[in-house]
Amino acid sequence: MALLAGNVAAAGPIKTYQVTGPVLEVTDTVITVEKDNEKWQIARDKETKVTGELKPGAKVTIQYRMSATTIDVKADGKADGKAETKAAPKEKPTKK
Repeated sequence: MALLAGNVAAAGPIKTYQVTGPVLEVTDTVITVEKDNEKWQIARDKETKVTGELKPGAKVTIQYRMSATTIDVKADGKADGKAETKAAPKEKPTKK
């Protein structure tokens, strides 16, 4: 178990990101904010710390981390599962 913990520590801290904008919608599991005319949906749970009154229209800054939900590993390392085909090299024109 100590070896596993050592590998996690060697990877360094997980990077934290932030998004700031007005709240569009709030539920128990998701907060939606707008940034640069795009809707950002960020998952939240009972452990998410909130300071102030969280409601639509409030301007917020959210600190978040990216987290994988599924990982599909392909046998050949390609995302689509097909081997890459290379184009045949172009023939050089012959001089007459």
